[in-house]
Amino acid sequence: MLLLAAAAAGCSEDASGGSGTSGTGTELRNSGRQADAPAAPSKSPAATVSARKGTYSKWLVDDKGMTLYVFDKDTKSTSHCTGTCAKAWPPLLESAAPTAGKGIKSSLLKTAPRSDGKKQVTYNGHPLYRFDEDQKPGDTEGQAVDAFGAKWYVISTEGRRSPPNRRATRTAATDSGRRGPRPRRTRSGGPGERVRAGGTGPLMKGLNVGRRRIRSEAPATLRGTGRRRAASR
Repeated sequence: MLLLAAAAAGCSEDASGGSGTSGTGTELRNSGRQADAPAAPSKSPAATVSARKGTYSKWLVDDKGMTLYVFDKDTKSTSHCTGTCAKAWPPLLESAAPTAGKGIKSSLLKTAPRSDGKKQVTYNGHPLYRFDEDQKPGDTEGQAVDAFGAKWYVISTEGRRSPPNRRATRTAATDSGRRGPRPRRTRSGGPGERVRAGGTGPLMKGLNVGRRRIRSEAPATLRGTGRRRAASR
């Protein structure tokens, strides 16, 4: 009888202890913090296109102030710069609607699909690019550069190509087969140089013509005197 009573008491204690433990676990589950939910991926800010004023009046720049260019080879809203070209001239990409900064006409700012499915920002129908040789905001090293089959230009806030500066104009004219810059003078007769007798440059030709004119206009008696003196020598 004593053994049965002890066994019954032990079972009663186990049951109460288990109930207590179960209750404690439930309380922990109810009062404890739930596992943190994974944070939603943050969206990158929309590409912002702004205006910069300087050498080319007002032209387009990105949110970091880097100059944006257009490619003459592109057709309406269609990029023809891929592969190696896109590495040298990275396209301005945006999956959502781009943001028009100060001085930008929002009605001209749109996106267009590229051949790889990504969306490229366009302005007035021109796909926009950066140039990898521009090192700091405001650089325009890509202006009027002829690369990958056509020329590249800064684009104005009006949506037109900015006219190249004088140096770029001369280079472009030479590349297109028109008359280029005048070559550097290498003939004799320049400032600080001795004029070589018998030269054929424009300066010497003018001197030679002047000499012949003086001789032809000199009186015959003087010309004869000169011949006699030469003969006597």
